[in-house]
Amino acid sequence: MSSEVVLRGRIVSATMDVPDAVVAVDGGLVTFAGPASGFPGVLPHDVPAGRILVPGLVDLHCHGASGSDFSEGDLEGAARAARYLHSRGTTTLLASLVTGKPADLVRSLEVLRELTKQGLLAGSHLEGPFLSRQQCGAHDPGLLLEPDPGLVARLLAAAGPSLASMTLAAELPGALEVADQLTAGGVIPSLGHTAAEHTTAAAFLERAAAGLGTYGNRAGRRRPTVTHLFNAMPSLHHRSPGPVSASLSAARAGKAVVELIADGVHLAPETVKLVFDLVGADNIALVTDAMAATGLDDGHYRLGSLPVTVRQGVARVDGTDAIAGGTATLLDVVRATVAAGVPLRDAVRSASAVPASVLGLSAKAGDLRPGMPADVLILDPDLKLAGVLRGGAWVHEVG
Repeated sequence: MSSEVVLRGRIVSATMDVPDAVVAVDGGLVTFAGPASGFPGVLPHDVPAGRILVPGLVDLHCHGASGSDFSEGDLEGAARAARYLHSRGTTTLLASLVTGKPADLVRSLEVLRELTKQGLLAGSHLEGPFLSRQQCGAHDPGLLLEPDPGLVARLLAAAGPSLASMTLAAELPGALEVADQLTAGGVIPSLGHTAAEHTTAAAFLERAAAGLGTYGNRAGRRRPTVTHLFNAMPSLHHRSPGPVSASLSAARAGKAVVELIADGVHLAPETVKLVFDLVGADNIALVTDAMAATGLDDGHYRLGSLPVTVRQGVARVDGTDAIAGGTATLLDVVRATVAAGVPLRDAVRSASAVPASVLGLSAKAGDLRPGMPADVLILDPDLKLAGVLRGGAWVHEVG
């Protein structure tokens, strides 16, 4: 029997927006993606009106889902979270770890390394422990440390090639040296949880970009990122612009990619639209910062070592006003971004092709081109999920 799947609808991706198009899949790969008029096979009929086909989404910043926190170091739980996210349209993701004790981080990185080998994850992201105490957000301030090259070496050894990025506060002593250590291993430094002045933040991003640009074996990893722009950093002030202005300037120049948690909780819709207008979709990665409650009801959860309560979909560290990650999927974020006034094609680009390029995975994820793994989302006109193919296999059946 043939394994071919032929889908018809409007293709929206970084490279095309075709009203009547076909995506054909065989052997786990895309074999055709383009106008229906050019498809050499039998065209599907009775296609639901308004169907949209987009690439599988790519999340650079995600802490868990379906009741599991990647920081728990539990192989089965982490695999369950990854599979749930795949079924909701995030076919490629980094597993993010909040600040923890060094031994716990090592254990969790080893688990995530195994899941990366299995193909469930694209790698891991360390959000800490080298963060600002003044901007720690939902990280345990008692576990924060100053940059330590010895600990970084230990973490790199545990993660191996699966470690993709690490968030750092630029103003901490030794942050630049650790950024150099990371880029020498092909790991992306990400500016975040920082109280840095503009010049300090700008120098960090410039140094990180230079380091990534000289690393040859992962040619796609050429730009640093900014961890959830605006969140866990001082607000932009006209006399003290801080890391926000440095990040926007670097992104506008194409020297950095800024993360936006455009879920309607972390940022106002007007802020999201403003950043797209200022720096362009090619310099933005939409992310979720999703935690264990994603896909579940309100209630009590944990994010790393901290207890969290979710009410009306908003997660906060118990006893504080600190937002403790998100509960939206990346498709939810895309939908909210479009509702904020961003064109669908730009929102899709920033949730697929851009983060894939950050990871050096442009040949494998983030677009619909012949020869690529067949990661495809089928959406209805309201951008609700109707089906998901991951590697050519259904992980969410067509509704």
